[in-house]
This record gives sequence, C-alpha cells and structure tokens, in this order.
Amino acid sequence: MMNDANEWQVALSRFQQESEKLLAKSEECLSHLQMIRNDSDAIDCMQSSLSTLAEKADSLALQGIGEFSRHIQQLIANAENPLQLHDQALAALHDCLTLLAWQLELIDARTGRLQLDETEQTTLIATASLQIPQKNFSYKPQQRLHHSA
Repeated sequence: MMNDANEWQVALSRFQQESEKLLAKSEECLSHLQMIRNDSDAIDCMQSSLSTLAEKADSLALQGIGEFSRHIQQLIANAENPLQLHDQALAALHDCLTLLAWQLELIDARTGRLQLDETEQTTLIATASLQIPQKNFSYKPQQRLHHSA
C-alpha cells in the first residue's frame, strides 16, 4: 500500500497514463478487426492489452477496473471462434471499451474509488457474451462487479 497521499497520486497518475495507452491499443486492435476479421495478431494484442490493464488495476486495488478488463479479455479468449467475430460482437466489444475509457477517467484521484452503478458493466458483459459464443466460459449476470478500490 502507498505510504502517503502524494505517493498514491503519483502511482494513480502513472496508472492512468499507462491504462490510456493500453486502452488505445485495444481500440486500435478492435478497429483492425472491423476491417480484417481473421487477424490473430489483433486478437492476441487486444487480449494482452486488456490482461495487462487488469493486472495494473489490481496492483492499485482498482477492483472495478480490473474485473471489467478481465471479463472483456476472457470473453475474447474463450470465444468459440475469435477469428470470426461478427459486426454485433465487435460492436459489443466497442461498447465495453468505451465504458472502460469513461471509468478510467472517473477514478477519484484522492481515493481511487470509482463511484458508478455497476449495472452498465454487467449489462455490457452480458450483451457481449450473447454476441460472442463461448467455448468454455460462462458469464453469470448475477455476479457482482465491484467499483470500489
């Protein structure tokens, strides 16, 4: 844990800068997939970026960000056919990344808390899971996603 408020704010600022880059990379990969559906490098890159984002969020105890990033990454990783994502699946992933971007901006710099209703995260993950058939991963909508640090 951070020793003082300044140390926390520096760590959070660094996280936000890194997370913006990781999210931008994920969005770039998604745009690439919209043009070239069967690009395994774009799929791998998006998964890697989201996984790294989840790990970095976890290291600062930003649970809501970490869980949401991990859920998105798992939907892609466990897709029955990740190289054949249709327009609705890509749109659902885009909506998830858009919400994630908003959430990253809304983290309270003093507390690290994200004061949002978790309903939108849950709804977007459920929608994405319907659009992306899963081979061995099943999202349970009753699972609670947490937004607090």
